[in-house]
Amino acid sequence: MAVREQLLDYLDQNLESYLIKWKAKIRISDTDVHGDKVEANGILMYRLVQKNIEEPICEEKIMSLAHKVAIERAEANVNIGDFIYNVNAGRSVLMKHMTYSNVQLNDLQTILDSINELFDLFSYHAVTEYTKLKENELQEKISFIDETHQEKLSILGQMSSSFVHEFRNPLTAIMGFVKLLQRENPSLNYIDVIDHELQQLNFRIAQFLHVSKKEIDSGLEEWLEVNAIFESIIEFIYPSIVDIDVEIRNDFPEGISIFGQQDKLRQVFLNILMNSLDALKAEGFPRWIRIHGERLHGTIHIHITNNGPKIPMETLDRIFEPFYTTKELGTGIGLYVCQKIIQNHSGNISCQSDENETTFTVSLPFLDQSDLSNETL
Repeated sequence: MAVREQLLDYLDQNLESYLIKWKAKIRISDTDVHGDKVEANGILMYRLVQKNIEEPICEEKIMSLAHKVAIERAEANVNIGDFIYNVNAGRSVLMKHMTYSNVQLNDLQTILDSINELFDLFSYHAVTEYTKLKENELQEKISFIDETHQEKLSILGQMSSSFVHEFRNPLTAIMGFVKLLQRENPSLNYIDVIDHELQQLNFRIAQFLHVSKKEIDSGLEEWLEVNAIFESIIEFIYPSIVDIDVEIRNDFPEGISIFGQQDKLRQVFLNILMNSLDALKAEGFPRWIRIHGERLHGTIHIHITNNGPKIPMETLDRIFEPFYTTKELGTGIGLYVCQKIIQNHSGNISCQSDENETTFTVSLPFLDQSDLSNETL
């Protein structure tokens, strides 16, 4: 009897023996929804080996079985390590199983090499397909999360619109009467504090209104002197500066202007400065905030630096995400709105932090006033 015929005859008669030894080694989870198919797949692989002994089979047949098994393993959500372990267990049991066929080892070696190659190809195609399926599954989950997040934003937008209309009208009336009181009674105690807190409340409401919209509204754009914006903001938040005892140094070069929407850009710088003040509350003395920057290669860089605590890397990677906050009573929308406003101005915003200081950088394109004037003529 020829060597291959002798080996095939042995395999035909000893399938059950192989399965018993293989099943004793493999790992199948109790939650495996396709656990009942594992043995059937083992038999299919066994038959594939037999066909390969008769005559080398094409790679497409190996790939077909590999994809079938990979789909089932992905649906069963099994660990890829367990998957490969079971395949290699089948290989090792089969190799040893074939040595009992009474075929001389010298005659068997070429066949064993061919079977090893078959298992290698099977593993390669199975793992490749399994990985592709899992990546697709992950992308579907990410898409679902994104869609859910957009739905939340839409709901928040509806809630915010209702909230703003119902709350802002009385707030506007109160702010108006406070202004009248300031004019009629300039020495009235605490009226400046009341006005400041109302302005802060109005600012927070505006943040909710912005985040509820798909895009930041396009408003009137004009030339804005950077120093003038910061001077007005510093004056506005002066009570908070005094309360926390912070030194603010405005070292931004004079005479540099940016083209954009004043209310929106003022909101960005105000939000960053207020966040800096919050960060400095728990720090020792001296506390300081520095406003500095420069114009380089057609871009204006505006840096706001404070000597507060280091922002952890895991937080730094997420601070511009909507609804992400580390504050106990934070909303997680301030920096998200800032990013959207700056992006709407064709710029970008970033943050760097170490043990010594934290810096927020707003980068905006530099536009020459004369060139822009010519374009608008």
